[in-house]
Amino acid sequence: MNMDNKVRGILIGRMQPIHKGHIQVIKKILEEVDEIIIGIGSAQLSHELKDPFTAGERVVMVTQALAEENIDPGRFYIIPMEDINFNAIWTAHVKMMTPPFSIVYSGNPLVKQLFEEEGYTVKNPPLYDRLHLSGSEVRRRMLAGENWQELVSDSTIEVMEEIRGVERLKNLSVKEISDL
Repeated sequence: MNMDNKVRGILIGRMQPIHKGHIQVIKKILEEVDEIIIGIGSAQLSHELKDPFTAGERVVMVTQALAEENIDPGRFYIIPMEDINFNAIWTAHVKMMTPPFSIVYSGNPLVKQLFEEEGYTVKNPPLYDRLHLSGSEVRRRMLAGENWQELVSDSTIEVMEEIRGVERLKNLSVKEISDL
């Protein structure tokens, strides 16, 4: 139910961190919709190897990466979304946390099924170089001292420097290994 006649889509991702693949997907989706809701998934998680950055840090990264691409800030909403681990009511939780939307972009089979059961149009996000462009690969390169910067926007590199993100990730990897 869209009250303002705009076609609005939603894309939910952890953005740990946002990388060039996410940006390609967002630009492609914006060719199909008037506005996009970017749900920052697993917003409650941070300071873990798989989820090192806070929801707030990820909001800043996404906002600045989209600004760097000259994407009109009036065309997107960035909304942190906590996991509720209760699949039957998850779509209601998402709807409660976001502006109205009519199209869901997700490659996640569970997300697709849950929204299809609610009658939403669900589309696969546009394809990009998933093999090389993934948050896992960015984090792996950070830990290995390899070139992770080529996978992200300049603004994301700046945020990483500001929050000492690589150092955080390395500290988390040492801590988690020694806890075994």
